[in-house]
Amino acid sequence: MRGPEGGAIVPFDDETQAPEESVGDVRWSPTKIGDLAADAGIGRIHVLAWRDLDDVEAGGSELHASAVAARWAAAGIDVVMRTSHAAGSPPRARRDGYEVVRHAGRYLIFPRAVAAELLGRHGRRDALVEIWNGVPFLSPLWARGRRATWLHHVHEDMWPMVLPPKLARAGQLLERRIAPPFYRRTPIVTLSESSRSHILDRLRLPADNVHVVPPGIDPGFSPGTEAPEPTVVAVGRLMPSKDFPALLDAMAAVRRKVPNARLRIIGEGYERPNLERRLAELDAAEWCTLEGRVAPEVLLEAYRSAWIVASTSRAEGWGMTLTEAAACATPAVATRIPGHTDAVADNETGILVDCDDELAPAIVRLLTDHDLRRRHAAAALARSARFSWDRTAFDTLAVLAGQPLS
Repeated sequence: MRGPEGGAIVPFDDETQAPEESVGDVRWSPTKIGDLAADAGIGRIHVLAWRDLDDVEAGGSELHASAVAARWAAAGIDVVMRTSHAAGSPPRARRDGYEVVRHAGRYLIFPRAVAAELLGRHGRRDALVEIWNGVPFLSPLWARGRRATWLHHVHEDMWPMVLPPKLARAGQLLERRIAPPFYRRTPIVTLSESSRSHILDRLRLPADNVHVVPPGIDPGFSPGTEAPEPTVVAVGRLMPSKDFPALLDAMAAVRRKVPNARLRIIGEGYERPNLERRLAELDAAEWCTLEGRVAPEVLLEAYRSAWIVASTSRAEGWGMTLTEAAACATPAVATRIPGHTDAVADNETGILVDCDDELAPAIVRLLTDHDLRRRHAAAALARSARFSWDRTAFDTLAVLAGQPLS
């Protein structure tokens, strides 16, 4: 989801103090990013991505790419991002200072983007960034010069969730066996230490080439006031790997202990019909809302008013919704998976669970133990001050430039 664009700031209460302002740190300013690029001879970067931020199914990967590209552009770097077609969006556009080129569908984007680069249709480049989101562009086979690949997480368990068995096995084979040998000399950027460990274990890439650069948090996210009723919010694409049905089932159990608890699910995707059927089976319409893709100010209000943010996702590189909520002083209940174990400090800024049966008790605990929830909220807010998109943009460029991280 996109970050908020301004909005009134709700005063902090006595128990939840604002963190020190970390955004705009001079160490990672546009000037410093520009100097780093100039020293490396990088004036123009091409980015290859599966989806665009304006795509109806855009998620954390697309938000991350856009946030970094915008800061590179602000530093004077010419950035062109090539993605697949997004319904309702023009083939070419400018967003936050960088150019977006949208051609081809979900599958043809891979060969067509490669062909466009080989034919020079997007002009010269000094460096190339490939976003490996399940299916790689295989840039080591055809791209010369400076390159880096962003790989947020391994998709191994996601393939059977979204593809028929034969295609799922082919996807797993491509990711685990066929593609990795070509990337052994390519700098890889991932979001968390736990995702890095998973990549090293599953893909067998050289440890020295896999770098951790955590995502930032939009500075517009800030604390507000809890809703009068116990409210849980979950944010993400409606797709199998997010496993929203598990959260619905858990909330049905929660309501037996906390009868006035409610759930807000924010996001859109092709799993909506299945979720609507599950809502009907649970007779949950009075306590759960599927709100779709919302405006930034609505997302901000949801994070601020929630008592808890929840994620039942089965695969994440980080879990940006959890740290966005943390910046609003909202603690988390989430699955213990790579990515989440970095986004949430267990039993400090939220609770991580090992199985579905632990979801409801963890949610009940935070909803009913007000002192515990306040402590977790304060810790989540304090920890969120560490994360800056300016630093993310600087360090991802440092990897591309072959320089040490800040």
